[in-house]
Amino acid sequence: MSVTLPARALLLDMDGTLVNSEAAVERCWRRWAAEHGIDGDEAMRVVHGRQGHLSMAILLPERPVEQNLADNRRMLAEEAADLDGVVEVPGAAVFLAALERLPHALVTSADETLATARMTAAGLRLPELRVTAESVGAGKPDPEGFLKGAAGLGVDPADCVVFEDSEAGIMAGRAAGMRVVGVGPRAAAFGPTVQVDTLEQVRVVPAADGGLLLEIG
Repeated sequence: MSVTLPARALLLDMDGTLVNSEAAVERCWRRWAAEHGIDGDEAMRVVHGRQGHLSMAILLPERPVEQNLADNRRMLAEEAADLDGVVEVPGAAVFLAALERLPHALVTSADETLATARMTAAGLRLPELRVTAESVGAGKPDPEGFLKGAAGLGVDPADCVVFEDSEAGIMAGRAAGMRVVGVGPRAAAFGPTVQVDTLEQVRVVPAADGGLLLEIG
């Protein structure tokens, strides 16, 4: 079944949406979990789509916030240095090329250093507007990042479409009042507006009014 979604702007998650960093995320977070006596599978159920310190707060609820923030800074540096196996999600480069002259932004739980490292490792162009971990006071599933992305592009939230793969990200997009394209098989369980297995199933068509049409299917 094919679906067409009109939009004025697109807001794009990175990990799992544009970049396949699954192996690197698994290596870093399973190592962290083992250091803290946490089951690795339990950790992996939590960490996707969230800022690291928010994942730590869920997994170690009694630990002081300051300790989580310090640990998160170390983890971000480790992740930025571990780029083995980081590649584009199929279709991501073509998708970004189609958006080059259309309103779009990256909205990621990674910081600027990690976002730059992973996008570069995957051979992908970095969008000019980036809402990274440093840009927000509340991370996904809070909608702040997506609302900041819409504001930065000068577009009403209702006219934006979010591309996301994780539960936290899809929740954030919906809380922002936006439609959500879920990317990857995992996304289907979290209630996106529409789901695709890869970005190869998405075609971007410029619209006469300066917006765009997403042809999905």
